[in-house]
Amino acid sequence: MKNIVLDVHEKPKAWKWIALSLQHLFAMFGSTILVPLLTGLQPAVALLSSGVGTLAYLIITRGKIPAYLGSSFAFIVPIISVSTNEGVGAALFGCFLAGLVYGAVALIITRFGSDWLHQMLPPVVIGSVVIVIGLSLAGTAVDMASTHQITQALPEDVKDFQALPGQVESIDEEAGTVTLKVYSLPHFGVALATLAIAVIANLFLRGFLNLIPVLLGVVGGYLTALAAGMVDLSPVREAPWFALPQFTTPEVSWTAALVILPVALVTLAEHIGHLMVTSDIMGRDLTHDPGLHRSLMGDGVATSIASLFGGPPNTTYGENIGVMAITRIFSVWVIGGAAVIAISFSFIGKLSALISTIPTPVMGGVSILLFGIIASAGLRMLVENRTDFDDKRNLVIASVVLVIGVGGAALKFTGLNFEVEGMALATLTGILLNLILPPSREDKGKPEVTTPAA
Repeated sequence: MKNIVLDVHEKPKAWKWIALSLQHLFAMFGSTILVPLLTGLQPAVALLSSGVGTLAYLIITRGKIPAYLGSSFAFIVPIISVSTNEGVGAALFGCFLAGLVYGAVALIITRFGSDWLHQMLPPVVIGSVVIVIGLSLAGTAVDMASTHQITQALPEDVKDFQALPGQVESIDEEAGTVTLKVYSLPHFGVALATLAIAVIANLFLRGFLNLIPVLLGVVGGYLTALAAGMVDLSPVREAPWFALPQFTTPEVSWTAALVILPVALVTLAEHIGHLMVTSDIMGRDLTHDPGLHRSLMGDGVATSIASLFGGPPNTTYGENIGVMAITRIFSVWVIGGAAVIAISFSFIGKLSALISTIPTPVMGGVSILLFGIIASAGLRMLVENRTDFDDKRNLVIASVVLVIGVGGAALKFTGLNFEVEGMALATLTGILLNLILPPSREDKGKPEVTTPAA
């Protein structure tokens, strides 16, 4: 058994419990509120639904899988497409049905077992997809760490446009302004300071401080950014102490369902990849106890609950898996504590406003570490399952998955306003290649290792 600081059902002391839960809250916060900001949904509702969804997941999985569920990035494009054409309520209906798809697959696994899924998703596919999950977010982490947005007057002609000092993010013709993404050495310096504090805390500190490197990194980075004048505290002063989240009701739209439901097939594979990583980190096979069916059912229920509230679909979070990999703390009490804090923050205006003032480069600094750990976990999965890359079949599958996923390839259906890209396309490609390519002669009759090493 690998060295474990706190196992699944172990409860830390009160003050440690709060600090450890806050660490998970900070890890998921940026991504969880980013999805609603991009899709036009309410960040407070996303916080509330992520907390409620996580608690539901922990109950359904019998408190045996320490996973935090936050806003899913895979649904961003279809939600925006449906919202533009049919409204937010229609998009939420499609997301609600996506949760039911999870439940349907969970029931099939309950009836027929999960061996068919293991055949469809062997270690070479899952390991490669997990690497893609980490590396596909690498660009996001670096952008968060090294760039910031500026707004200036809209240029009068093309030549002036070409001379702009950064990448165009958006144009507001009515206001006559253009928003640019510009490289900033001071911002990158704050990100590196945040990363350095987290790394030093993880490698050199002892005792309880060694268990909260991400939290220390965020706090240290925040203070660094504050000293550098990058923190705007006006939202905290203006926010009320109590603020009720603004809920949105789903509206029946089968067109929206046709656009959004296929995404559920992709996030199913993503969920399995996250569960395999968690299993590997913990040194136990969570797909058998409490079972993949319970994990999928928990994720499906969380997604449907979020849609009923008016929040984005939920998914297990790689950032929080990265925190567990660093700290070796797998307590569901800690995860549940983070969920309760998230729920409370969705109603406390000033607290949620304070967390929202964390500068982007601070979150970028810790994301460099967390996303890298996810990619490394995928590589470790390939190694521990003894994936043979002298086998041309394995080499082809891994190569294609990695290049499509990291390269950001896209399959676009313009008539349906729907596209599958990057990680999602890589996952589907890996599954199809594994089903289509014939097994190697030397692998016939050879047992495949799929259980994480203890």
